[in-house]
Amino acid sequence: MHVAAQIVEQIVDPSDVGEGFAQVERGFELLGLFVFALSGALLAVRKGFEVVGVTSLALVTALGGGVLRDLALGDTPPIAFRDVWYLVVPLIAAAIVFVAYDVIDRHLHRSVLVFDAIGLGLFAVTGAIKSEAYGTTAVGAVVLAVVTATGGGILRDVLANDPPQLFQPDSRLYAIPAAAGATVIIVLLRNSVYSAVLAGLVAGGVCFARLAALRWGWRAPMPRPARPRS
Repeated sequence: MHVAAQIVEQIVDPSDVGEGFAQVERGFELLGLFVFALSGALLAVRKGFEVVGVTSLALVTALGGGVLRDLALGDTPPIAFRDVWYLVVPLIAAAIVFVAYDVIDRHLHRSVLVFDAIGLGLFAVTGAIKSEAYGTTAVGAVVLAVVTATGGGILRDVLANDPPQLFQPDSRLYAIPAAAGATVIIVLLRNSVYSAVLAGLVAGGVCFARLAALRWGWRAPMPRPARPRS
């Protein structure tokens, strides 16, 4: 918990970011904001939204999960409203999509899902670190990490009038890789073997698991159907 608290303290106060851990975790957080905002903006363009809609969906997708996490932890106002970069980065992503949508969509197949998978991995890691720093239980930290990783995507899909990825009948693995990655981070932190390199590997593993599930159709176990009554 001490390591996690130190990381979060330096991330929350950008002027005090030291070498090592905090720089990397802050980079994960900002990169996660960027790719999630890309996924939101891309979906908005596909839905025919104008500039306000594109910008709004990018912001909600990028910030939604983190805001929910911070409110649950009592970190208010949420860091998204205390650090200007948490707003600037998604706005930059929205602007890129607005002017270069054709290029992105032409060169990156299923771009919304690809960027969503990258953000899922990054936010599973940073969500776990911050939740652990605030003294949650191990299970609570994993739950809040999953909220961080999936919350923005759920809000994006609902606002775009699409079934959220998490709740589709044929949903591929989504929350499970995030929970697994968060669990690994909590174990590393609580055993004092955490490192920024390991965090990056965990984030990459979550992203790979999600993309592999999409590619090969991996699904979570389904409940047994009721037997027909005789």
